[in-house]
Amino acid sequence: MVGGSHALIDGVVIRQLRQLVDERGWLVELMRSDWDLFERFGQVYVTTVYPGVVKAWHYHKKQTDNMACIKGLLKLTLYDSRKSSATYKEISEIFMGDRNPLLVKIPTLVYHGFKALGEDTAFVINIPTELYNYEKPDEFRLPPDTTQIEYDWGLAPGLKHG
Repeated sequence: MVGGSHALIDGVVIRQLRQLVDERGWLVELMRSDWDLFERFGQVYVTTVYPGVVKAWHYHKKQTDNMACIKGLLKLTLYDSRKSSATYKEISEIFMGDRNPLLVKIPTLVYHGFKALGEDTAFVINIPTELYNYEKPDEFRLPPDTTQIEYDWGLAPGLKHG
């Protein structure tokens, strides 16, 4: 957990996002090309995860992800599979959402997944550095209950996870 018992995985960058609020509503800048963590732009997409559902594990060989949870509460969990990394085999948990607006930069070869906490669907925006290749996806998966990563998601029975 960031700020708790687990350190942040090497190469992961967290940027606290700022909400600009007035009588009309609010605005949050999710990514700017003049920010230090900006690499390049591939595409932008939104994904959702239902309460208690886990979407995990996967990593990319080419793509860096830049994730923000814009609605709901999300536990983003990272596992460092890079043998040459100073944080090899370490796990980081990051709690983010509309009450804690963060942008998390996830480097290549770092497994990641997330779980919606609370009673609401979580909405996640990802700004990856690469376009999705439908013929040859840059996505390498393990099931959430894999024995290759020592982590207990607390999978709720009867829900579709993965």
